[in-house]
Amino acid sequence: MVIVFRVGIAYSDHMISRFGPKTPWKKLTFVALDIETTGKYPLDSEVCEIAAVKWTDGQIVDQFQSLVKPNQIIGEEVIAIHHITNEMVAHQPPVEKVVPDFLKFLGDSIPMAHHAPFDMGFLAWEFEKLQLKAPANGALCTAIISRKALPQSPNHRLQTLIRHLNLTPGVAHRALDDARSCMEVGLKCFETIGAEATWEDLVQYQGEKILWEHYSIHALEEQENMLNVISAIRKKSHIELIYSGGSRPNQPRRLIPVGIVRNAFGGFLVARELAEEQVKRFFLKQIKSARVVY
Repeated sequence: MVIVFRVGIAYSDHMISRFGPKTPWKKLTFVALDIETTGKYPLDSEVCEIAAVKWTDGQIVDQFQSLVKPNQIIGEEVIAIHHITNEMVAHQPPVEKVVPDFLKFLGDSIPMAHHAPFDMGFLAWEFEKLQLKAPANGALCTAIISRKALPQSPNHRLQTLIRHLNLTPGVAHRALDDARSCMEVGLKCFETIGAEATWEDLVQYQGEKILWEHYSIHALEEQENMLNVISAIRKKSHIELIYSGGSRPNQPRRLIPVGIVRNAFGGFLVARELAEEQVKRFFLKQIKSARVVY
């Protein structure tokens, strides 16, 4: 059953229900989440696994996990990363059946993820496609927070942090194990920040608000240039782009768009020029015009 919370999508960075910005973190409810996908970018790729663990009152109290059947075939290069095969997802529910249940599981908790913008970019698009209300609470990114809280770690990849903290490793790049690892890393970071640190303190420590609205595709579609870019990605078409930056400012570029990465600063288009193999980044704010070339 698909549960629709309400038609349209709304966003807020305010805490809801029993949480407030001055609530100490030990009294909050956190959900560490992770997804696996068929590729790097929303629009071009799809979710093939969603998992999460819920922490409250000092312990993990619940978990969510589901493989998801995508509409596209998972390539061998991606299978080599997460080891989710096409046979494994062949008889699993489609994303429109899984996402509403996941959103209900998330509830009014505080979401966190390792490299949260990646997960939120895919999930925000799924919420919009299903006309579901996005979570009210902004997210925490354990990759960002750990750089400040755990500076002694050789790097801040999730598996490195697990070894650095002597945590029990799970199966890397499987959503449930990575969600559990994310939760454990996050709690270690919160302990470093302070036992009495509040939700507001955690956000300030992170240094940036990570809000679901930053990852809205529908917001981009309200801009004609970006609507054309999104259309080209979906249709696998070329675009002619006028870009104010780079080595050839304001000159037409014939591009093959690959994907869009959204973030708090507007995001960027990933694309390659027809005569080149290397993909480049084109900041969305510097795109002056774009038209689809069929």
